Amino acid sequence: MKKVLVLFILLLGIFFNAQVTDYQKIIDSIGQKKWDSTSIDLDSLSNPRIIDIKSLKRDEVQINNSVVIVPNNDASPLTPSSILTLPTLKRWFIFGQNTLVFNQSSFANWYAGGNNNIGVIGKVNYNIVYKKDKHYLDNNIQLGYGFVSSTGQSTRKTDDYINIMTNYGYELAQHYYLSTGFQFLSQFTPGFNYSATPDPVYDNRISKFMAPGYLNLGIGLSYNPNENFQLIVRPLNGKFTFVLDKKLQTKGNYGLERDGQSMRAEVGTMVNVLYKIKLFKDATYVNQINFFSNYLEHSERVDINYSGALNLKFNKYITTSVTVDVMYDHDQIQKVQRKQTLGVGVTYNLGYKVDRDSNTGVIKPFIN
Repeated sequence: MKKVLVLFILLLGIFFNAQVTDYQKIIDSIGQKKWDSTSIDLDSLSNPRIIDIKSLKRDEVQINNSVVIVPNNDASPLTPSSILTLPTLKRWFIFGQNTLVFNQSSFANWYAGGNNNIGVIGKVNYNIVYKKDKHYLDNNIQLGYGFVSSTGQSTRKTDDYINIMTNYGYELAQHYYLSTGFQFLSQFTPGFNYSATPDPVYDNRISKFMAPGYLNLGIGLSYNPNENFQLIVRPLNGKFTFVLDKKLQTKGNYGLERDGQSMRAEVGTMVNVLYKIKLFKDATYVNQINFFSNYLEHSERVDINYSGALNLKFNKYITTSVTVDVMYDHDQIQKVQRKQTLGVGVTYNLGYKVDRDSNTGVIKPFIN
């Protein structure tokens, strides 16, 4: 009996010892997994990998993980470099500027004399860019119209332009872009020579919509090392001049070679330079100059178009702009053409809106 009891106790001890061992194995395996997940792999320190952590600029507001809005009050043209300094893009970039300028004078028994008048100029400038990887589609719309109305005189136009650009581009390397696209320029309403016809009628018109109208098509390269400088070279560029008003289809008008001609075609090279100077905090001067040489006829006669704009910002909405435009086109008129404007008015800017991504860049092939 004693032998049976001793054997029973021995078997019971072996059983309990086996159970404790299984539980310990389970507990040990859990502990090992926890240790493996939190411990440092010392071997990996021999080949470290640096992770780029994106940071927002001080003047940015992060709305959520995918959208960043950056305010911009600079009226100067956008360049690839100015976009590359923003948070990374995903698909869409939008910038819009709206300007309205008023001028008004009123006189009553004023001994020095004067004429009651009121003037208005409205301008819009929108950039809409679509980006995916190294491919870009850049759309720019610039519209402007102004008039002045004085007592005893007909309403006179002071500004009138349509400028629409669409360009496709491909990023080749840092600061270099391959681009192609078109640019369309014209005006909204008929224009008159008020010196020759102080009170003109429609038959006195010297221009109108699509008379003239200009279309530029080209392919080339652009170089943009920083936001203040941009160089565009298009060795293959087509320039088409349209005059779709029969009254204005006269030899010599807008470079037409014969009476009744409605279109003049030129093929040549185009060079465009943008240089922006920041005078002080709220004042910038933007220089833009364009050269075009016709391969087909008189390549030595280079068309030159210069535009200078001084932009002064008083506060978020009130701005002053002084512009000077100088142009020489031997085929149109063998004299220097000049236009100067000064305006103080209200400007409202839409901020940059970009989606975040791992790639950056935008192409600005055409400059006005």
